[in-house]
Amino acid sequence: MGLLTASMRMAYLNSTKLDLEYKIQLVSQAKVDLSTQSMELVNAGTDLDPNSPVVKQLEARKERLHMLEKKLDQQMLQYQSRLALVENEFKSAQKMFQSNASSVTY
Repeated sequence: MGLLTASMRMAYLNSTKLDLEYKIQLVSQAKVDLSTQSMELVNAGTDLDPNSPVVKQLEARKERLHMLEKKLDQQMLQYQSRLALVENEFKSAQKMFQSNASSVTY
């Protein structure tokens, strides 16, 4: 019975690991997109008067993008921490599976 439990646990953990890796990939892509948008805002405001309302709007938008990037960084850290926990748990489940598999007699 331990063999089946360990096998099911490994399948669940592998699924969770893949899900977290996918989420990390999405966050990474979102950060790249934010960086691109931020660079476009910086380039758009270079030829305008620094006191114009448009420049102030661009600065406000750039600040919002910066805040979003910080939130994405926090989310990335959460996902990476959870991924590390899942990977450790997966190793533990593998050891349990191997231990149970070696003790099975036919």
